Amino acid sequence: MFAGGLVNIVFGLLVYFILVSSTGNYITTTIDTVIPNYAAEQAGINQGDEILKINGKKVRLKSDIDERIQNSNGKETTLTIKRENKIKDIELIPSIEETRVIGIYLGTQNEDISGEIKSIYQNSPAEEVGLQTGDKILSVNGENTKNDPYKIVNLISQSETDEIVLKVERNGETKTFNVKPEIQKSYKIGVTFKLTENNFINNIYYGFWDTTNFSLSIVDNLKMMFTGKVSADQLMGPVGISEVVSKTQGIVEFVYMLALISLSLGVTNLLPFPPLDGGKIVILLVEAIRKKPIKENTEIAIQMAGFCLLIGLSIYVTYNDILRIF
Repeated sequence: MFAGGLVNIVFGLLVYFILVSSTGNYITTTIDTVIPNYAAEQAGINQGDEILKINGKKVRLKSDIDERIQNSNGKETTLTIKRENKIKDIELIPSIEETRVIGIYLGTQNEDISGEIKSIYQNSPAEEVGLQTGDKILSVNGENTKNDPYKIVNLISQSETDEIVLKVERNGETKTFNVKPEIQKSYKIGVTFKLTENNFINNIYYGFWDTTNFSLSIVDNLKMMFTGKVSADQLMGPVGISEVVSKTQGIVEFVYMLALISLSLGVTNLLPFPPLDGGKIVILLVEAIRKKPIKENTEIAIQMAGFCLLIGLSIYVTYNDILRIF
């Protein structure tokens, strides 16, 4: 019962590890430059300092540092650094950066980034005022932004007004929307980090910890789903997965998606829910504790109830996938 899911998990992690360890050019935790007027400069952090721990927890990747600083919520943070082979603690209060967002997505470098809105986040200011997918943003606060997505993002994020005035083109007509942006806070210490030497040992080391973080992120997403932080609307089924895979650019992105799907499938299949393998494992454990098998009719009823719920969820997820596509 356990072997099927385990093979999916091991395969996904192995593929991801090979992928990331072969790319190299990892970012170390050693500081390359200290940015003026940020917390690091004010606390006396220097170029060449290596960050070992944050609030007593070891960091191995730049992503670990970013996560810990962001989770500090602007409170006093202790950085354990290595400077000239000496270990010392430095306390600082991360600098706050505020950006304004309205909940629109214009795409990425790999998928035709433009002034056209590719999607709109649920319950966002953009959705509330009636902006729609396919609207082409012509101006922001009176400044022409046609065919310049980077200017759109910059004008929105750096806006200092209570309302952002957007002019968009929809079906050949020009419409105006007044959007009240949300303020997102991010926390920075104000440093950049050195790149690691591209050699076998470094690639294996950083690839291992990158893969570890990747697998833990899958578990964290499952926790968020069961605690209500991720809604069923955000789940994706075979239809949605097929659409995402069809948009991958090149073999690297395709292999990454392959690893992600395999790992997700393995973890999901081991959830303690009938009729998944994890549900069967729970039944076997109960039988082991009771030292006798569960009645056949009882097990059939449990499996059928879980099967009906699973099929219902699959139909709902597939319906949402189709809505997202069309």
